[in-house]
Amino acid sequence: MQFVRDRIALLRTEKNISARELSLRLGQSTGYISQIETGKSNPSVEMLIYICEELGVSMSAFFDDSQTYPALVEKIIEQAKGLNKSSLESVLSVMKNLK
Repeated sequence: MQFVRDRIALLRTEKNISARELSLRLGQSTGYISQIETGKSNPSVEMLIYICEELGVSMSAFFDDSQTYPALVEKIIEQAKGLNKSSLESVLSVMKNLK
């Protein structure tokens, strides 16, 4: 559960959303996310799905611990979907050079 708490906190701060704001967006009490992040409470699977939606990541990206910035990776993938083959190859080349 520590991973879940840490991941919510990381994604929330990346999106510049306070724990209180995320709690309210989810229709919960103002301290709901704080309670999760401090280990006083655990989200249900259903609530975790809603949290992921609010944070802009899929459940698979949320649990993929090889991704440090899953929300950014998902944005890149979403943008790449509209590119033609030549553009995708160019993007891939740039990405390889960045490593």
